[in-house]
Formats: sequence, structure tokens, C-alpha cells
Amino acid sequence: MSERSSHWQLQTIVSQLRAARDEWRAQNGRASTEQGGRELPSRAAMAQILEALCGALFPMRLGPVDLREESENFYVGHTLDVALNALLAQARLELRYAARHSQQADAEIEANTIAIIQDFALALPGLRRLLDSDVLAAYHGDPAARSVDEVLLCYPGILAVIHHRLAHHLYRAGLPLLARISSEIAHSATGIDIHPGAQIGRSFFIDHGTGVVIGETAIIGERVRIYQAVTLGAKRFPSDEDGQLQKGHPRHPIVEDDVVIYAGATILGRITIGKGSTIGGNVWLTRSVPAGCNLTQANLQHDDGTQK
Repeated sequence: MSERSSHWQLQTIVSQLRAARDEWRAQNGRASTEQGGRELPSRAAMAQILEALCGALFPMRLGPVDLREESENFYVGHTLDVALNALLAQARLELRYAARHSQQADAEIEANTIAIIQDFALALPGLRRLLDSDVLAAYHGDPAARSVDEVLLCYPGILAVIHHRLAHHLYRAGLPLLARISSEIAHSATGIDIHPGAQIGRSFFIDHGTGVVIGETAIIGERVRIYQAVTLGAKRFPSDEDGQLQKGHPRHPIVEDDVVIYAGATILGRITIGKGSTIGGNVWLTRSVPAGCNLTQANLQHDDGTQK
């Protein structure tokens, strides 16, 4: 141990940290993993995988700076091979972790893992076409956008949607932890928080984006546009007889096709925003509205100032 390291009493601290880990594992019914390999997926590994997938989906714009069109297919093939094998390893960790208390055989877990990643790989062309509709929606929906290339390279809403499209597929395929890691990487980078369980239709545009929150059971139709600081959240969180929050119940809004939601609007609960409606800035909404409505703070208030 170096002279400088001796200042920190590292042997004592390392021993105490080991004791803290053992105590936590004992309290939570966890076996020690000190002698084995990694138990859970890696956020750092998923960040690399997602960056590679973005490059493979949009090679001449999100790929390497020196890429040329004549080598585009080679780059995409090589990048996908590396990324999908890395994703397979992370998926294997998640499924093994999920099955740690079951009698599921390793061979069955491995076969399931391979099938999930094969299906994910085959879905990538369709995801690319879906993302093209989102990029075009951003370009056509923002008068400041000079090109689709600018949108793809610069807009945080597009980065968040790319991550969401990938994460949503993983979520539906039975990899909710990898999906959540993927969405939280985008959340950290953009300030846009989309739960991977949210269902979002084609041509979706988040303008500016900072502070947007979209909950797990939200359903969003096609050609929807939302602005910064919009929340599609839950109104209440029901508990069971033991006081534990009930999970999986539909609790977030349904937003139908061609809806626009302006900055700061808060829409809570399992309500429906009808097709073609416009929700004004800073509106607080907890009831359904029919198609074609134009709601603002002004027309939501009674004469005495209380909300309708």
C-alpha cells in the first residue's frame, strides 16, 4: 500500500464496506456474489449498446465521422453484430436474475434470451421506418428546423424517442430492466422522462422537451405533438390491503390522434383527450375531453375562479 493510501485507512474501510454489503444481503435474502460474476445488467454497457444501435439505424448521421457510403453496409453489419451480442449478454443477466428463485433450467433461459434478441434484431427495420415518421413530424412541426438532418442531430426530443422506441420493444419482450435503463439514459441526457411501457403512435414530436414526463400506462395516438414540461401522469396510486402500491393498473392518460399539448400542461389519471384537441399551456386537467376541444386556462375556470 502506498504512503498516500495509508492516510485513508483503506483496509478498515474496505472491511466495513464488506460488512455493510453482507448485512444488506442477509436482510434482503440475497446470496453473496463475491465469488461469482456480475448479477445485474450494466448501465455503462447499455449506453454503449444504444449508441451503437443509433449509429446502425442512422449510419451517415449518427455513425462514425469518417464513414463513407460505400462502406455503409459493412459498418451497419459489423456494428449490429457487436451490439446485438452485447445486448444478448445483458439480456441473459436480466433473465437469470429474474429466474433466480424459480426452477427454470439454464438451457431454457438461454433459448428464451436468444429468441428475444433475434426478434429485436428483426424489428429494427420497422423501428427505423417508425423513427423516420418521428423525424419528419419534428421537421414539419417546428418552423425553426432547417432540415431533417438538423432535427436528427440536434433535437433532444428525437434522441428521447429513439431510445423509447428501442426500450419499448425490450419492455414488451420481457426485458423491463434493460428497457428502464435505456429510457433513463435518455432521461439523463435530455430531461425527457418516457417510461418504456408507454405506447406511442407514429409521427410523435416532443418540441424543446425539458421536463416532459410520460407514464408507464399512457397511450398516445398518431401525429401527437407536445411541448416542454408536459406531464402525462397518474392522479392517484391505489394500495392493496397491506398498504403496498398496486402495480400495473392503467393510471395514465389516453391521448388520441392529432392532439397538441402546450408547455406546462399537467394531465392526470386514466382520462381521454379526444382526437384533434388542443390543450393550452399550464392547464391542469383531470377529466376527459371530447374530440376537437380547445382548452385553455381561461375556459377551464368558473367566474369564481374555481376549476370546472
